[in-house]
Amino acid sequence: MPPVSQFRGAWQEAQIPAEVIDRAEAYQARWGGLVLPSAPGMPEDAAGPRMLNVDTPERDDTVPPSGWFFEAGLQRTAVPYAFLIGPDGTFGIAGGDDGRWVPLHHSIDGWVEASALAYAAMDVADTVTRLTGSAVGQLDLAEMRPVAEVGGITNGWWYRPGLLAAVYSGESELFSRPDYRTAYLYAGNIDEQWL
Repeated sequence: MPPVSQFRGAWQEAQIPAEVIDRAEAYQARWGGLVLPSAPGMPEDAAGPRMLNVDTPERDDTVPPSGWFFEAGLQRTAVPYAFLIGPDGTFGIAGGDDGRWVPLHHSIDGWVEASALAYAAMDVADTVTRLTGSAVGQLDLAEMRPVAEVGGITNGWWYRPGLLAAVYSGESELFSRPDYRTAYLYAGNIDEQWL
């Protein structure tokens, strides 16, 4: 993957602030070229980009948070949104008819952790139950604690002994479609030491 330094001059000429270029450069140095497989059955927003790779930052003041975004990597399949890193470092999706921004995780690190957890949960679970739409809203997460490492915002993970729950609401929020919400319940010999 080409380093951001190769584009710095052109980006400065395009009036992209130095601190934004520095953020993009740090992202590319750490994550550029990483390819993670999507976990089986995950919604497209949870599957994330095909390969992490920064693209030219762009300013967007039409959706909160206002500021500079850059692409986190190209989509795996044809979807009507892009995976972006927001001005505050969040990882999310933007698109749809109104170009709405929906943060999925507090950082790209959270998405990487969530992807790893999805694979690990498949290995450990005795059963996996998939819920969609209104059934997701009936989940009682009050007795569970969030898995902090995934930094979930609209997509997140919860834990209690014997159960992991992954709830994916990013596409649902982006398209204002409650029926797009999806959850996976991984039940089995799962304890806190395993996390």
